[in-house]
Amino acid sequence: MQHEQVFTYGAPQLKFGAGASDEIGYDLSVTGARTVLVVTDPGVAATGGPQRVADQMAQFGVVATVFDGSHVEPTDESLAAAVAWARENGPFDAFVAVGGGSSIDTAKAINLLTSNDGELMDYVNAPVGGGRAPEHPLKPLIAVPTTTGTGSESTTICVLDVLSQKVKTGISHARLRPTSAVIDPELTLTQPPGVTAAAGMDILCHALESYTARPYTSYERKQPHERVPYCGSNPIADMWSEKALHLLAGAFRRAVRDGDDRAARTDMAMAATFAGMGFGNAGVHVPHANAYPIAGQVKDFRPEGYPQDEPMVPHGMAVALTAPEAFRFTYEAAPERHLRVAQILDRDAPATDEPADQLPSVLVALMRDIGIPAGIGAVGYDESDVPSLVDGTMKQQRLLATAPRPVTEDDVAAILTRSIHLW
Repeated sequence: MQHEQVFTYGAPQLKFGAGASDEIGYDLSVTGARTVLVVTDPGVAATGGPQRVADQMAQFGVVATVFDGSHVEPTDESLAAAVAWARENGPFDAFVAVGGGSSIDTAKAINLLTSNDGELMDYVNAPVGGGRAPEHPLKPLIAVPTTTGTGSESTTICVLDVLSQKVKTGISHARLRPTSAVIDPELTLTQPPGVTAAAGMDILCHALESYTARPYTSYERKQPHERVPYCGSNPIADMWSEKALHLLAGAFRRAVRDGDDRAARTDMAMAATFAGMGFGNAGVHVPHANAYPIAGQVKDFRPEGYPQDEPMVPHGMAVALTAPEAFRFTYEAAPERHLRVAQILDRDAPATDEPADQLPSVLVALMRDIGIPAGIGAVGYDESDVPSLVDGTMKQQRLLATAPRPVTEDDVAAILTRSIHLW
């Protein structure tokens, strides 16, 4: 086999800092956009932030319409409804997403399906959907995150639950990456502690998974048309992931403990952005693959800080619940990397008898401190659920292909079983 010698890197334009969201009208005006759809969800809309973003566009000759129907943890039904609304009320020259990953992913779906024909499931990753690639360019999309975690402002992924199949999956294509990311830490101050904890674990796992992903040089050499956004760990993605981990080590517990700590909020926002620039190119693997069925097959868990009208396991929480055992499994592929990130996250952590236990023990200590549930058992799963969860994980072959060692059904079953009770 001729091994790969080329890796790719992509990222949106970036504007970062307190007050950065006040400049979006100007940023849009220079693109020539005159009609803009602001996409958000009801909770974020209630803060007044999205309307303020929309209102300041008028001075630059931009007419903004606000759509506040994004569903927290988007589904195929919620995205199809949002697309139908946009098709009926458009056309729009550009899009602005103000909110968490749910709003940003909803805006990505709207942009895709108002710029290209077909229906949502045509574009969802195979084997769940048709895996179709967009034929036409998308409109400008500015992503303005109000939570610190998803990294959706930097990535090419739109994540959703397919309700009929009880599976969480996604749409992945380079054209979905936002044109610009505007990161204003002031917009994250209203994020509740539970959301800060869950979303922060998403940042952490983005960085850890991309840093421990299969190296780009281990793949078979690709032809130009075969290249995909996730190309494996590489020097540039490693740099962003390491920086994100350093920021998390100092800010994560502080941001959960005191939401008004602006320095911690700023570092968390920067960490989310850096981690997105890492995993948005290297990829993620086992914890994220497990997270999709954990969230998609939710029973009756209602997390603190999230809407209580229906059960959910938030994405970042779902990722975290099997992370300690997943990294115990991947340890043998790159021991030095696992030990290095454990040291970055907690340089004062006591040494374990087994080196493979070091990173899992650091993660468990953090999860306990910030209030993450003690494993998948704490969100309603038991051993009888493991086979269906394994089936959901094995459908995420796009993610599992990035794992640093081959992953079998038995491997996933063992990880899930050991994750029922983490402590």
